[in-house]
Amino acid sequence: MAGGAAISANPLKLDLRSHVKCLCICFVATISTFQYGLDYATIGGFLSMEGFLKVYGYYDESRQSWNIDPTVQQLISSLMVIGTFFSSLAVGPFSQKFGRKIGLWVATVINFVATAIMLGTTHVGALYFARFLLGISVGWFLTFSQVYVHEVAPAHLRGIAFAVYQTQLSVGSVVGASVDYATHNMPNRRAYQIPLALMYVAPVIQAVCLFFVPETPRWLMVQKREHEAEASLRQLRNKNIDETEFQAEFAEIREGTRKQMEGGKTPFMDIWRGTNCRRTLLSIAVICFHSGTGSSWVVYYTTYYLEKAKVSDPFGFSIMTTCCGIIGVLFSFFYVRKVDRRDIMIYGCLGCGLFQLMPAVAWTVAPNSQQAANAVVASVALFKFAYTTMGPYAWLIGGEYPNNQTRGYVFGIASALNFLLTWLGTFTAPFFINPAALNWNAQYGYIWFGSNMIMVVFTFFLLPETRDRTLEEIHEMFEAKIPARNFKGYKCTEVEMMAANAGKKDRNFVEVKEIENVDAKSNV
Repeated sequence: MAGGAAISANPLKLDLRSHVKCLCICFVATISTFQYGLDYATIGGFLSMEGFLKVYGYYDESRQSWNIDPTVQQLISSLMVIGTFFSSLAVGPFSQKFGRKIGLWVATVINFVATAIMLGTTHVGALYFARFLLGISVGWFLTFSQVYVHEVAPAHLRGIAFAVYQTQLSVGSVVGASVDYATHNMPNRRAYQIPLALMYVAPVIQAVCLFFVPETPRWLMVQKREHEAEASLRQLRNKNIDETEFQAEFAEIREGTRKQMEGGKTPFMDIWRGTNCRRTLLSIAVICFHSGTGSSWVVYYTTYYLEKAKVSDPFGFSIMTTCCGIIGVLFSFFYVRKVDRRDIMIYGCLGCGLFQLMPAVAWTVAPNSQQAANAVVASVALFKFAYTTMGPYAWLIGGEYPNNQTRGYVFGIASALNFLLTWLGTFTAPFFINPAALNWNAQYGYIWFGSNMIMVVFTFFLLPETRDRTLEEIHEMFEAKIPARNFKGYKCTEVEMMAANAGKKDRNFVEVKEIENVDAKSNV
């Protein structure tokens, strides 16, 4: 439970002020996650815009309103997710050779091409291709930025850094929903072209800022570029950091990475061998919690879902529910450093499940009623609140489990499988909620309630606790084959010894220098 902190060998000062510089660098690395939130909010709104539906939809004479073919709806929403699947699979081999920063720059170029096509085309085939390309860029924005944060943030502040990541994503969704609201009554293509133009902003800002931040020291150490790794770590830490602290942290990274690379020649195969297999499977499982909550259909189809539930002003309520997501992640800032990762996952999944069940029951009892519509609005708002209180920390945990050499491969594969399941959710949702198909509407939530309950049980029995642990400590615990329930109280003696030895060497060095200075003065 929240209780006491883990027995950590983290040599750094466990405060916030001493690490503001690093948190600012993490902010830069995660700017482009704004893009993901912007996309799913804007695309969800496009499906209810007359200006968009005149180009890609049809006028339903029987209902006297614009609608879109379920297959077109599925492909527009899901092809982006398919793109994230393929790009995430490439993260491991690409990052192994080129690093984290280059991946973010490549994603920016692909984003520009995809956005230009979407702005200029009126052909649905070109739109499908652009959505797939955009997915490739978004997949790399998400995975490379998160791997970067995992490898540079101090152990006790990784949770805060990931809350910053989720905040940028949530702000992107609010901006997207707000701009959709401002333009949705335009009867021409400008209704969706204006929101699309915003997709240039965040990547440009990040691409420029990346010139001023270092590559991660752990990746450089895996490449055996030790001097560059030390320079990178110095650039990430405040200038006034105590040298003993710095040397202790650098020793952990250096010696820990060397141990992790012993005998490992093929990272992709190594992730399925020995203790790495457990780490890989756990990482995949917890990252796939995102798709398991049912967020794919609630988030991507918010406006469309509210409209078909006969909610008045679906665009306005879409903004309101999205703001609840921001409130959720801001709320998490207050507890992420004090509450265990396992508790966040358990209560987050429990909340997501209950808020999927609530509208399903209401729609079963009184379908197409005002009361059911009110329940839909309330449940979407509460779901987004619950989801953002746990969502970023599923990514966080999933990146903490792999070791430094295999992190890119494991995180990329886990992200790809999550995006594949998200695609499955976005692709199948129209069959359930579209009036031209099964027309289940909110009753679709029954399926996702069961999914969330399975994740609660999985977390309770199998998920190890990693709060406030350095990545090297986590490696030691997995190598020692510690049961999941015993991670929190385990004392990492090997990592502690690395830090202690580095501290002794640094103190001896300082003492020798002082003696030399005294001798020099006496000779004068």
